[in-house]
Amino acid sequence: MSADHSRAPVLEAVEAFHRRGDVVFGPPGHKQGRGVDPRVLAVLGERMFAADILTLNGLDDRRESQGVVSRAEALMADAVGADHAFFSTCGSSLSVKSAMISVAGPGEELLISRNAHKSVIAGVIISGIRPVWVHPKFDGERHLAHPPEPDDVRAALQAHPGAKGMLLISPTDWGSCADIPGVARVCHEFGVPLIVDEAWGAHLPFHPDLPEWGVGAGADLVVTSVHKMGAAIEQSSCFHLTGDRVDPHVLSAREDLLGTTSSSPLVYASLDGWRRQMVEQGEDLLGAALERAQRLRRAVDGIGGLDLMGREVVGPGAAFELDPLALTVDVRALGISGYQAGDWLRSACHVDVGSADACRIGARLTHADDDATEAVLLDALRRLAAEAGDLERLPPTQLPPPGSLELETALLPRDAFFGPVEQVPAQEAVGRVAAEVVSPYPPGVPVLTPGEVISAEAVAYLTSGTQAGMLVPDAADATAGTLRVVAG
Repeated sequence: MSADHSRAPVLEAVEAFHRRGDVVFGPPGHKQGRGVDPRVLAVLGERMFAADILTLNGLDDRRESQGVVSRAEALMADAVGADHAFFSTCGSSLSVKSAMISVAGPGEELLISRNAHKSVIAGVIISGIRPVWVHPKFDGERHLAHPPEPDDVRAALQAHPGAKGMLLISPTDWGSCADIPGVARVCHEFGVPLIVDEAWGAHLPFHPDLPEWGVGAGADLVVTSVHKMGAAIEQSSCFHLTGDRVDPHVLSAREDLLGTTSSSPLVYASLDGWRRQMVEQGEDLLGAALERAQRLRRAVDGIGGLDLMGREVVGPGAAFELDPLALTVDVRALGISGYQAGDWLRSACHVDVGSADACRIGARLTHADDDATEAVLLDALRRLAAEAGDLERLPPTQLPPPGSLELETALLPRDAFFGPVEQVPAQEAVGRVAAEVVSPYPPGVPVLTPGEVISAEAVAYLTSGTQAGMLVPDAADATAGTLRVVAG
């Protein structure tokens, strides 16, 4: 029997709870909003708290044992062509960790694309997995990393025949997509699974003109952040499993190990409703977004001083494909940094871009954009180009040359992070082993991970970058004037 995608089991359970008029003598303590400060309700609204219901013995009867959520997950899996889907209320930061420890255990090797988000590095540290870094393709002119290619993965698997699998990031924070079919073929040739951290790709299954998504391209386990490109609330994530290279019972147990026992029905309900919306209307909604993106691209291409990344980056040694809804704009020709551009857009135009670095800003379109938001973004970019000359000229970030951030790994990340450490001036850290994660944020890809030997180029990039507006919130010293290194 085909799945009935007009149903939304979690949303229907919330409605049934309200119809029954249950009076709750358990969590949450606000009792569906009755105990919430009116000043809080004035900002957040009564209906949000009314829908905040304990999942077990609230939305779901104890005897049914999570039937509501499991039905919603089954519909999600059917919608995207996966065998299993798992909802996560802790974002893809939890989902990707669950995926990693379902494939590799303490001391075992896992191939990982080095342009991974800091949540992946956290998973390496917590689990004791031994990472085998597969370095991305670096565009020296744009100072931009694109995903590694199948031959890179093949070489790594040949050099590390005991590796348990590969973790690939696609799309990147700037919209570059990997050759997932090619990487999947290589992984499967060696008998190992492919995990794709597709945090920025939740929308990809729902329109044929978007890059092919991980499950459709042959990946075994795909993690998506539905709050990024979908219509679920923050922390909403889903990971999808296909095939038998990863045991679904193992994956469920690993997720249970890391996940909360107090899952948010607001997350579950928004995931459930987004899946229904995409199945019923996704192609039309995303088709309109793609047309909007084409209009914006044509318009931004005509603004002097702005360099919009397009299909010129697609090809061997670069991106395999590009998400057209990701607008990546290099602003260096304006004489400013991406950090300055992002800050100015927020303060002067009340426009918040998703990412910024020394060179560029990134804006993402989704099906939620309309004519009004399109006009706001275009007007803001035109104003930026016209008024950038009035911005202060800051010392430039010392951008590292290609390959200079491919650091030697001297210690297992877990050992470096939890071992004896000391804080030293940044210049004295050169040649020492990093004991902390140092990630310019956003996008949150670490320059330093625990266990790596710190290079002079990395120090110059971080210290000059923080003076130019770079944020490194996870470092012990957010100025990068000192760094945490392994003692001795």
